[in-house]
Order: sequence, then structure tokens, then C-alpha cells
Amino acid sequence: MSAPLILSFDTSAAHVAAALLSGETLVARKVEEMKRGQAERLMPMLEEILAEAGKQFADLDAIGVGIGPGNFTGIRISVSSARGLALGLGIPAVGVNSFDAVEASLEYPAAPVIPGPRGQGYIWPKGENPYLATQDELIDIMEDGALATPKADSLVEQIARLAAQRYQNTPARPAPLYIKPADAAPPKDPAPVILP
Repeated sequence: MSAPLILSFDTSAAHVAAALLSGETLVARKVEEMKRGQAERLMPMLEEILAEAGKQFADLDAIGVGIGPGNFTGIRISVSSARGLALGLGIPAVGVNSFDAVEASLEYPAAPVIPGPRGQGYIWPKGENPYLATQDELIDIMEDGALATPKADSLVEQIARLAAQRYQNTPARPAPLYIKPADAAPPKDPAPVILP
């Protein structure tokens, strides 16, 4: 029996990141920093990673996807892509939150913090709900211990590794982890009238 082949990707921040994992072996990983254009770059990057490894989408056993928190639009891009690919390929897609992915890569005790807007950070204290912490709160937390922020290359690798552990027991489709509402406001103009 061959090792499971897991494709993972993440666009929850100002990057597009993808990794291909075969069993315990990281076969390929690509990260490109970008503030815009993730939707246009994601699928070509996935095709490139598979081609470099001599694989095709049909060879995949599962997909791992970063579900956030982070950039509202970026999370939607990844999650919708993962769900569409999983449906089309008939394989599971596993959503992995950034807190779990950061924690899985730590070699020392630290609290995972996901960068948020305006110098704030998303945190998830044990036994509580995740929230967006202010700069002052983050400073207070640092005084009590270390903080760990994600690096895109490690993040996408850990998403693949956690998806490999979870894909056989994760029936739910991935869903975004939004901690705060989108910054975009609804339009103030009235909706257009549709004529019969």
C-alpha cells in the first residue's frame, strides 16, 4: 500500500502557499508572498507542485486547507477551492486552523498568535473562544511567556501533516474560521429594481 498523498494550501494571509506530502515525506512546497491575486495564482501553483512531483490531482488521497483566521477574502479563496476540488475528485478535504498548525510546529512552549489587522493578533486561550487581541493585550501575554507567529512555509507543511492525521476521521467539509466580521461594509445605495 502506498503512502497517502496529501496536497495542502493556504491563502489566509498575504501569501499563496502549497505543499505536497507523501506519508511523512515533504515532497514539495512553494510559497509566494502577495497581497492581491491569490485567487488567480492558487490553481496554477497547485498544478506546478503536482507536476514537479510527477503527480496529478487524481493521485491525491486528501486535501488539507488553511481555514484561518486571517484575511477574509483569502480564507474564502482557499476553502472554496478545497471544497470544489474535494467534491470533483471524490476525496476528503480537511480544514486546519492556523492555531493548530502553528502549535504543531513549535519546539518550545508558546502561545500561537495569528497576525491581525492594525497590529492586533488573533489568539485562542485554552478553554476559551478565539478573539482578536489588542497590541496591549499581546504585550501583556508576552510578559507571561512566549508568542509564536506563523511562517507561511511551516504553516502549509503543518496543514498537510495534520490533514494526513485527520482525513480518515473528518467527515465535515472545511469551513472558514472567522473571528471578526469582514472590514468591507455593505453598500449604502439601494438595490437595483429588477424589471419583469
